[in-house]
Amino acid sequence: MMYKDDKPIVGITMGDPASIGPEIAVKALLNPAIYELCKPILVGDAHVFADIVARLNLNAVIRPVKSVQDAQYQLGTIDVYDLNNVDIDQLRFGEISAMAGEAAFAAVKTVIELALADEIDATVTGPINKKSINEAGHHFAGHTEIYAHYTNTKKYGMLLVEDQMKVIHVSTHVSLRQACDLVKKDRILEVIELLHNGLISLGETNLKIGVAGLNPHAGDSGLFGTEDDQEILPAVDEAKRRGFDVEGPVPADTLFAKAATGYYGGIVAMYHDQGHIPFKLTGFKWNAEKKQMDSVKGVNITMGLPIIRTSVDHGTAFEIAGKGVASADAMVLAIESAVQLAKYRRKSLLTV
Repeated sequence: MMYKDDKPIVGITMGDPASIGPEIAVKALLNPAIYELCKPILVGDAHVFADIVARLNLNAVIRPVKSVQDAQYQLGTIDVYDLNNVDIDQLRFGEISAMAGEAAFAAVKTVIELALADEIDATVTGPINKKSINEAGHHFAGHTEIYAHYTNTKKYGMLLVEDQMKVIHVSTHVSLRQACDLVKKDRILEVIELLHNGLISLGETNLKIGVAGLNPHAGDSGLFGTEDDQEILPAVDEAKRRGFDVEGPVPADTLFAKAATGYYGGIVAMYHDQGHIPFKLTGFKWNAEKKQMDSVKGVNITMGLPIIRTSVDHGTAFEIAGKGVASADAMVLAIESAVQLAKYRRKSLLTV
């Protein structure tokens, strides 16, 4: 889409209606800075958003629309691409249900379709509950897999971004046993390239990439496993031959300590928790006295797609849903990242 006035249209999904998803979406769109950056439109059930506005006494008006063209993008009046698929009388905060899963899934599928049709310039997703999605009959491990399926994308990766910490994964939603089996040279090379391209599209200038070892001490020359020498090192060597600024395998306990200082522009993690744990230590701030999060920051970007997708990198937080205490920090950052990616894509198209 060649959008006018340099403001991309950003579609933002509701997430699970029984979660904090609707709350953080509305709170993010009460931030005037968002309307300076883009034209935001929520995608989901308008009744769910209206209920959260009334329940939390938020200073907003929900405006249902049936097409993107009908949106007005005015601060204080929030446009919702209304799917009208939630029975608000049956909805219970913090509960897993097929109804909530179906509504969350429909919002994701719709926003993908809108992006593929060039009706919107970028997509941002709220948190979903994987069990609810599966109870609704949609057997996907998460957002990343849904997007890959409906965009027919074979090579993709999950990139997490928060300040100086930028982490992409060789594998994500699989068992630890499967994750070890997926540490292969070709996949690691693929992910290095995805990360390199992601750093450029985010406007980063530090393109140095650190690749984590799989085993303790990166295998210690085969003493603690062979994957580091047989799969990761050959991938790093080949990446260097292709011109990437990359080093590894580096023992993970050393790698992430250096990454936190900005030494690396980005990190390749071998599996989900290897990347997520240090990342969330950076962006998630727990208040022990209040027994709640003061701030939940971090953006999840799916690299390799033909469309732009960013997301909050936290879960549904069922335990605080509907209580008005959820932080919209991550949603704001996800929208900002989507805008950056949309502007980079537009610039790239104009220079072709």
